[in-house]
Amino acid sequence: MCLGVPAEVIAIPESGEPRARVAISGVERTVATDLIAAEELRAGDWVLVHVGFALSRIDAEEAAITLEQIRRLGGTVLDDELAAFGRSAID
Repeated sequence: MCLGVPAEVIAIPESGEPRARVAISGVERTVATDLIAAEELRAGDWVLVHVGFALSRIDAEEAAITLEQIRRLGGTVLDDELAAFGRSAID
């Protein structure tokens, strides 16, 4: 299952590339921000991530609600998403 998962922006690389370093439940990776390039992201912002792309900026409340809803799906849904998230890479 591929879900859009909330992630907190922890760093913006200075390379000038449309990228952000994000974390979801302690798992970190770099995601592409091409789809929201018009928005200025900062550490502490939240984004909705799907297949390595930040789709939109969301607020902390929406992030918390969404993560809780994913947890309520039960089983290993969130664990599976975190594993896939950790294995993929955007350079």
